[in-house]
Parts: sequence; C-alpha cells; structure tokens
Amino acid sequence: MCLLTTLLAAVPARAETPQEAVKNLLATIQQVKEVEALSPDEAKANRKTMDQALTYLDVAEVSKQTLGKHWKPRSAGEQKQFIQLLGELFRYVAFPNSAKFFRELKIEYKGNSKDGDAATVPVVVHHKDEGEIRIDFDLLESASRWRVVDVILDGVSMRNNLRTQFYQILKKEDFPGLIARMQERLDTARGGGG
Repeated sequence: MCLLTTLLAAVPARAETPQEAVKNLLATIQQVKEVEALSPDEAKANRKTMDQALTYLDVAEVSKQTLGKHWKPRSAGEQKQFIQLLGELFRYVAFPNSAKFFRELKIEYKGNSKDGDAATVPVVVHHKDEGEIRIDFDLLESASRWRVVDVILDGVSMRNNLRTQFYQILKKEDFPGLIARMQERLDTARGGGG
C-alpha cells in the first residue's frame, strides 16, 4: 500500500485541456471589477483576480507576435519592458472591458481543435443587443500549460489589431515613443486606483 501511495503521489496533476483553460480564463475575467471607486481591500482583491487571469495568457508570445519585425531589434531590457507594460494593459484595460462584456452572457463552448502544441477553442456568446457572437481563442502549450495567444471576435484578431496599432505608431515614432504612449494609456486606465 505504501508503494502505491508513493507512486500515485509522483504522478503530476492532470493538466488543463485548452477548453478548461479558456473556461477558467473567462470565469476569472468575469470577477474583475472596474478600477474606479474600489476600497484599498477591494483593489487588492481585484489585482489578485487580474493576476490570476493573466496566467492564462502568454503575454511574452503575444508581445513577440504583435511587435513582429520590430521585436528582434529590441534589446532584452526593451523586450522585458514591453512584455510587462502589455501585461499591465491587459490587467487594467482589456480585463475590465472584457468583464463588462462577459458578465451577463451565456457562453457556449463548441469543443476545440488541436494540432500539436496549438489549439483553438470556439465559443459562442448570446448578447442581448448584438445577438450571437463567435469568439475563437487560439492557445499554445508551453511548460505543460495551455495559454491564450490570440482572441478572434467575429473574425477580428486581437493580435493583428494590436500589431496594426503598434506599427502605425512605430511609423511615426521610435520605440520609446510607443512605450510612452502605452504607459500613458495605462496611467489613464489605472485612474489612481491601481
């Protein structure tokens, strides 16, 4: 009996499937509150919820993909700064907006398709004003975890949308200018409540 207990203890917990990862991401996002008018304790709990939601995104991979050809020329320090800033923008801009969107919606999961370390989880939500909306979550598996790298809402890719915005800024300004704009957007979103 002791040998069986030892063997079972050595078996790692079953990893989440891509669909479970998306379900957990959306369940966590639905708990995020708007940053304004939170007490210090509520802000701390909200930050913890946002941190949990962020674990379901591969922010480093999203950063590489959204900067595209502008990624490799960046120093390791610039890349790290960009990843951290993009992660904060997910916390304070994307998650609160997504929480408002998903909070009241019925979500239907339509299975998933896997191809090696890539997967897509299609979801259909029923919105009272906009009707049925399809959302595809693209995930990659790394370190035995499935994490979201793109969200396609009615055919519009979050990753491509961000890349377009970043490229437009980088045509007019240098990389520090892009970072300054991202920081300004973050400061506005935090509104002193972060």
